[in-house]
Amino acid sequence: MVTTAIIGGTGVYDPRLLDDIQTITVETEYGDVKVLTGKYNNTELAFIPRHGEKHSVPPHLINYRANIMALKRLGVQNILATAAVGSLHYDFKPGEFVLADQFLDFTKKRVTTFYEGGEVGVIHCDMTVPYCPDLRQALIKAGEEKGLPVHNGGAYVCTEGPRFETAAEIAMFKQLGGHVIGMTSVPEVCLARELGICYANISIVTNYAAGISPGILTHSEVLDVMSKSIENVRYMLMESIKYITDSKSCDCRKILNVTGVLR
Repeated sequence: MVTTAIIGGTGVYDPRLLDDIQTITVETEYGDVKVLTGKYNNTELAFIPRHGEKHSVPPHLINYRANIMALKRLGVQNILATAAVGSLHYDFKPGEFVLADQFLDFTKKRVTTFYEGGEVGVIHCDMTVPYCPDLRQALIKAGEEKGLPVHNGGAYVCTEGPRFETAAEIAMFKQLGGHVIGMTSVPEVCLARELGICYANISIVTNYAAGISPGILTHSEVLDVMSKSIENVRYMLMESIKYITDSKSCDCRKILNVTGVLR
């Protein structure tokens, strides 16, 4: 059974990473999802390219609910997700990695829950610790093996996109306690938590954000830094798997046991 999945952003997937690769289509009530499955050191993994096979889906149009539900249907219990982010602080430098432990949600049009009333009811899901601390520790151990520059903790500011933010917005987000800024972690993390799936985010700092960067922001700049960091990202992802166990101290899987349901 596939218990661990990777949701990859720009350029993360490499077919040489996995053996016995298959593409399967998982049907969900939110849409069908193509999922790659394969083995890494005899561990079965699933992979979803978040923006589509050719990076053709912008962040505000990603079918987040279909992706997360498809992984749940496969039996996935752990999700490792990558994201390219801008930095709000000079201490978080391009080329470094951040394992977010909190988020600030500034998306506008995305559905952030599976529970919209009716037969499924309404659930108010606890988000005190949205990113799984156990998965973050697994990633940290993998990073330490190679001496990678990893920041353990930070607030991920998620905006709607696809535009970059204004300098005034970045100044506000910084005052509110944000550390990095991206366009994809919400609602992924929320949906995973609603289904009791452990979820961790690896943010790859690709640039300083607007007003902090000395020049204008371009997508080519993001791609350039990602191309230089991608091998280290893949290393962290794949090597962290050996540290992921069934015995966890987190509350991710049992969150629905303590969440109220209104019908």
